[in-house]
This record gives sequence, structure tokens and C-alpha cells, in this order.
Amino acid sequence: MPMSDLVPVILCGGAGTRLWPLSRPERPKQFHALAGNHSLLQQTVLRAVRITDAAPVVVTSAAHSGTVREQLEEIGVPPACIIVEPCARNTAPAIALAAHCVLETRPDALMWVLPSDHMIGDVAALAAAAGAAAAAARAGRLATYGIRPTEPHTNYGYIRAGGAVPGLSGVAAVTAFLEKPDRQKAERFVADGGYYWNSGMFVFSAAVVLEELARHAPKVSRPVAEAWAARTGEGPLVHPAADPFAAAEAISIDYAVMERTDRAVVAPLDAAWSDIGSWAAIWDLQEKDGDGNALAGRTFALDSRRCYTRTQKPVALIGVEDLVVVETDEAILICRRDRAEAVKEAAAALAAVAGG
Repeated sequence: MPMSDLVPVILCGGAGTRLWPLSRPERPKQFHALAGNHSLLQQTVLRAVRITDAAPVVVTSAAHSGTVREQLEEIGVPPACIIVEPCARNTAPAIALAAHCVLETRPDALMWVLPSDHMIGDVAALAAAAGAAAAAARAGRLATYGIRPTEPHTNYGYIRAGGAVPGLSGVAAVTAFLEKPDRQKAERFVADGGYYWNSGMFVFSAAVVLEELARHAPKVSRPVAEAWAARTGEGPLVHPAADPFAAAEAISIDYAVMERTDRAVVAPLDAAWSDIGSWAAIWDLQEKDGDGNALAGRTFALDSRRCYTRTQKPVALIGVEDLVVVETDEAILICRRDRAEAVKEAAAALAAVAGG
């Protein structure tokens, strides 16, 4: 039976510049079908409604609110509301807006905060972790998901888990949130076994997270409350007042609350998770030929291995290895797979040149 008190809160911001040139400011990665027939946003919502029958709350920008509505209509999932941020202020203000919405409309429900641009292969494992996190949230805790690391990744933050929490199962106390480590530290974290990747997914009650925001981040709490109180709206779209919202501190929920609260717990999750953070991550997810190539589009490969292509024009790969080739109407990317994390820097540099 689906959980009815778990309200999906979908955070649909971000530019996704690590997936340039496909992901662009006007249509970032969450709106693209990168693995499967649905966009990452649609896959996120479809996973959520398999676990809960509560309508989702989506937080997005004015530039993307129309696309959000279109993509939810395509999959037949009407939102409870679409909160349109007047400006980007990071995840703490976005979550605070959603908390006010949920507190007014579903005061006894829990918020299930989900980024819109992640992949999760094992929905059953996600449901089990959601159940454990929800039980903790009903007991007044702030629960996050910790992804069991499969390698010493240096591009994720980590969570250090402590002991069991009395009266709760499937979660552990959080003893520390750790910044992205160097390779040596990451190897130590993985070998230790008590560390998890920080997923950016949470479960808590609206009242509890607003209480913790007021305690630990008043520069978020007060202006967001003012922005919500002065909101306007039409249909499912809700527009918080621009001036007070712009005054809110731009800070993540991790920094604002999770690292400061004494109520944080972590629910371990082993569910074939990926944040789709680079073209190399997409290559990991694709079916490959006998030479390890994942070729999308009209690509001919000769004596080439472990390459990824996503192109519109015909492409020939001859005698190359470990390349990423992505072509759109606006730009072409060619890089080694092991340098795919640097695409964000290239996108920023090219944008600066274009702007100049």
C-alpha cells in the first residue's frame, strides 16, 4: 500500500552545466530523457507516486514553470502546487517555501524532498528506505538518505553514521557531514564502512524543519515566511513575494540545518543511485557494445573502445578510446571520459566569451 502521508517535494532548479552542451540554462538536465523514455523530472515523479499517493509539490523557477507543467501533464500526474521561486537562493529557502505550503495544506503529512535530476534503479529499495526515514520523521527526526558508496568518489559529500537510534530501525544517528574529500580520504571512508554519500534527499515534517530553520537559520526563516505570507497565485502556480524572498540567505539545507541540528538521522540506501553528474556517469548507465561503447545516434565505431556518443549528425570513431562526443544544434563537446567533470568549467568559460 502506498504511504499517503508522504508528500513528494521535488526541487527542480539548477543549471546542470556538467552536462553541457545538452543541458542549457533554458532547458537544464532534469528536463531531458538521458536514460529511458522519460525526462529525469518525470522519472523522479513516477518513482515517487509508486511509493506515495500524495500529489507532488514542485519548487522551480519562472523560466521553467511552464516546462514543469507540460512534463507533469505528459505523465498524468497533477501537482499539488508548483512554487515559482522569484530568484535562485539554494535549497534551504526552496525547502522552507515548500514547508509552508505543506504545513498549510497537509499539516499532518511529511515532506519527502527529492532532487529532480537523479536516477534510482531499485524502487523497492527506495521504498524501504522511505519507510524507515518516514518512521524517524514521525518521531520528530530529520532524516536524510545516505548512499552506500561503491567507489571512493571525490565529487560527493559524505555522511558519517553513528549508532542506532532508540525506538527506530533502519536509520542511524548522524555524527558528521563531510565535504568532498581527496582521494586518500575517500578511500579511507569506503574502507571504514560507516560513511555514506550525501544524496540530497530528506524526509521530515514541515513543522519540524521550519522550527529548525528558525533556530539555526533565521536569515532564511524570516524572509521566506514573509515571502510566503505575501504570495500570489493562479491555478497550481504559487508566486512568493519577490522582495522578501530575495533577502533570504542563499544557503543549502545541509549548511543551514542538517549540519547544526541534533535531530539528524541517516537511512542507508543501496538502490543503483546516480546523480547524473557527468557524461561519464551517463556512460555508466547505458547498455554497451562488446567494446564498451555506448553510442546514441548515427555513430560508426572502428577499433574504438569505452566511448560515449550522443549526436545528431553521423559520427565516425576510428582508433580512439575513452572519449565523450556530444553534439547539439548549438555546440559540440569532445573530451576524455576521465575529464568529464571539467565540462562545467568549459561551459562557464564559453558562456563568458559569448557574454563578452
